[in-house]
Amino acid sequence: MESGLLDDLDRCLAHALQLDGRASFSTIAAVLGVSDQTVARRYRKLRSSGVLRVVGVPEAAPLGQVHWLVRLRCVPDAAGAIAAALARRPDTQWVSLMSGGTEIVCFIRAPLREEADGLLLGHLPRTPRVVSMTAYRLLRRFAGGPAGWSGRSSALSAAQVAALRPVLSVASYVPEPGDVELLTALAQDGRADMSTLSAASGRSGSTVRRRLSALRGSGALYFDVEVDAALLGYPLTATLWLTVAPSALESTGRALAKHPQVAFAAATTGPANMVANVGCRDDAALYEYLAEDLGGLTGVQRVETAPMIRTLKRFGTLQP
Repeated sequence: MESGLLDDLDRCLAHALQLDGRASFSTIAAVLGVSDQTVARRYRKLRSSGVLRVVGVPEAAPLGQVHWLVRLRCVPDAAGAIAAALARRPDTQWVSLMSGGTEIVCFIRAPLREEADGLLLGHLPRTPRVVSMTAYRLLRRFAGGPAGWSGRSSALSAAQVAALRPVLSVASYVPEPGDVELLTALAQDGRADMSTLSAASGRSGSTVRRRLSALRGSGALYFDVEVDAALLGYPLTATLWLTVAPSALESTGRALAKHPQVAFAAATTGPANMVANVGCRDDAALYEYLAEDLGGLTGVQRVETAPMIRTLKRFGTLQP
C-alpha cells in the first residue's frame, strides 16, 4: 500500500469477504488463484493494522426492529462530546460527525413497536446543547446492507463471484437463547473462531454452527467488510439528503444503487424522503457526481450535501 491505496489482491480479498465473510482462506485462495498462505498473510496484515475488518451485522426487520436515521444539530464545540456519548449507546449502529462540527448523524436500531416516549426519542440527549433533532425512519434500502458497496465490490469476475457466493437455506428467524451474545461477538469480529463464539454465547460448537446457519438463512445476520473508503480511492465521503417526487422514489433508488459512488441509499420518512452516502476522489469528483449523475435523475427535486469529517462508530462497534 505504498501508494496509499489497496492493491489488486487486497481489493479481491475485500470483495471475496464481502460475498462471504466466513469463507475459508483455502476457498478464497482457490478462487483468486493464489496460495492459502498468501491469503491468510494478507488478511492478517490488513486486520492487525486496522485497514480491514469483517463484521457480522444484525438485520433489523427479521429481528423485529426498525432502523432510524437521526440528525442532530448542536451548539459549537458540543458535537464531539455528544457524538461520543451516542457512540457508547448499545442501540446506535453508526455515528458520524459532519462538516462544520455542529451536526451529528447516527443510525439507531429500535424495537418495531415502541412507546411514544421510549428508547428512540426519550433517551436521546435532552440538553440545551442540542439545537434540533430530526428522526427519519428507513422505509426501503436500495444500496448497502447485504449487497455491499460496488466501490469495493467490483474486483472479481462474475465467475469468481458465483464461486464465492454462499448457498444459504432460507427460513424464518426463530430466536433462541445465546443469539444476542452470538451477534454481539460477530459484530466485533465476523471471522471469530468457533471456540470464541461458543464461549461468548454459552453454546456448544455444533449449536453455534446451527445458529449461524439459521441466522444467515433467515436474513437476520449478514457479513460486511469495514475498510476505509480513502484506501479504495474515495477519501471524500458525504451524506446526501434528497427530496424526490413520490412517483419517482423507486426509479431514483434503483438508479442510485447503480452509481459506484453510492455506498448506501434508502427511502425514508421525514423532511427529506431519501438519503444516500457517497464516496468521491475529491471536490471536483463530488461536484461532477452532483451535477451530472445525480443531476440527470429527473425525479430529484432538491439535494442537501453534508460532507463527513469523522466516524466514531461503524456497524455497531466503536472505532479505535
